[in-house]
Amino acid sequence: MKVIHSVTGFVAVALIAGMAAARAADDFPLTGSYTQNVPCKGDGTDPRDVRLKISPHEIDSHVGVCTFLDTERKGNSIDAHVECRFASGPLTGEVTFTMRSDKTIQFVDRDKNYSAVLYPCPR
Repeated sequence: MKVIHSVTGFVAVALIAGMAAARAADDFPLTGSYTQNVPCKGDGTDPRDVRLKISPHEIDSHVGVCTFLDTERKGNSIDAHVECRFASGPLTGEVTFTMRSDKTIQFVDRDKNYSAVLYPCPR
């Protein structure tokens, strides 16, 4: 009987944790598909090299996948510490996403070596 309660408790904790993670994913304001520096058509004709997807856990683009190690929301901006896996090897860095009133997102790395405007794709 003690084993059944332990297993039941573990399952309940796992379900609650899963529901909290799903809710957090829904609340992450950057989740979606985007194009870089050109408006997204969203009809499948957007060039592969400008498309990317952002989830609460990572950024997936044609150059590689960057995993969010930590994020911090500051007003309409999100600062993120990321680890990217590129063909040339891993790289860690700091980036900022600023949500703009026109629904685009300004993206810039900490050293301002790269910046882009991300255009949301229709869902």
